[in-house]
Amino acid sequence: MAIAEGKLAPDFTLDDENGKKVSLKDFRGRNVIVYFYPKDDTPGCTKEAQGFRDLWKKIQKEDAVVLGVSPDSPASHVKFIKKYKLPFTLLCDPEKKMMTRYGAFGEKMMYGKKSMGIIRSTVWVGPDGNVQKHWARVAKAEDHPARVLAALKGEAD
Repeated sequence: MAIAEGKLAPDFTLDDENGKKVSLKDFRGRNVIVYFYPKDDTPGCTKEAQGFRDLWKKIQKEDAVVLGVSPDSPASHVKFIKKYKLPFTLLCDPEKKMMTRYGAFGEKMMYGKKSMGIIRSTVWVGPDGNVQKHWARVAKAEDHPARVLAALKGEAD
């Protein structure tokens, strides 16, 4: 796996919901929370996005930005953002190349069966571009944003 805490995070450039190119290097000097989720407007993904939305002001106080990544289209992201008033950027990785490099696409267990798919996970990239924390598998989407904020604040995770 390419993601290791303390190591440089792989750079990426993906389109956002407006078709604008966004690169990790654009945020050098800030904390970047990159969270990976399977699909816009599904129950777990919506709860997770709403959690980041609800904690947005507190996350910003930690000089952090949030980037959500899924294989969805820009049009799908625009609808998701508008419907739930999401204040952060959503990135499109339809070919799942960036997700694969970040360990967010691969073999997973679902309902007792192995399959290939999106692995709900999050990477915190520090201001220096190094991985500060990698949540390789997020079990409870609705609780995860609070855990990310606690980590940003230096509280136990």
